[in-house]
Amino acid sequence: MTPEQLATVGLRLHVEGPVATVTLDRPEVRNAQTPAMWLALGEIGRTLPDEVRVVVVAGEGASFSAGLDRAMLDPTTSLEDGHESVVGLLALSDEEASARIEEFQRGFTWLRDPRFVSIAKVRGHAIGAGFQLALSCDLRVVAEDAMFSMKESALGLVPDLTGTQPLVEHVGYARALEICATARVVTAEEAVRIGLATAAVPAAELDDAVAGLAASLVAPMPGVVAETKALLQGAGDRDLDEQRRLEREAQVRRFRAVAAALA
Repeated sequence: MTPEQLATVGLRLHVEGPVATVTLDRPEVRNAQTPAMWLALGEIGRTLPDEVRVVVVAGEGASFSAGLDRAMLDPTTSLEDGHESVVGLLALSDEEASARIEEFQRGFTWLRDPRFVSIAKVRGHAIGAGFQLALSCDLRVVAEDAMFSMKESALGLVPDLTGTQPLVEHVGYARALEICATARVVTAEEAVRIGLATAAVPAAELDDAVAGLAASLVAPMPGVVAETKALLQGAGDRDLDEQRRLEREAQVRRFRAVAAALA
């Protein structure tokens, strides 16, 4: 997508060498999300250059994302041509609505791609879909004012943008259920303590902290971090023999890559 097309749905993409930064750019509504934004995020993931090794996801202004734009739930809202509302799903059959949500989910799932490491740079609100977008990333570095909340239950809905599995993986079933069912706020301090965030820093230091982490992730020779991410993804669901096989196959590829680089 062109920068102009991305701007239309409230997104910016900046690629500098091996680091790509995706910015939600609707600060006037705390970067509230829309279906058009989700589809565009999926397209960014589909067309990202192979050279990218780190993806940073950020929000413009004081908030990461306040979640779903509430206008998307109002049937009286007048939308621009080519945009759609969430309430429009009601006009579809159950199968059609599910298929459309699957398209929306692609705007989140691409961040798990083992080709790169994804980092959510979170300041202020990360609510609902914003929380789920942060959860879609491999790592979360947050400002001390960050506030996470899975607000869907307060709207009579469930989290459906791929956030439930990583939430359980990070904090366990019981804590994940409590966070989702109560829709309460998780502070930056708690997020670090329970494993949702890797670090919480003063807001003024957030940009430098994420830039430093990105630099560390691209420092190893190409392929190392990607192979490591692929090994760790799903490791908890594999038996030891399967994990050992994947480790040694990956190591053979690394030995050959190192030898080729030294030749």
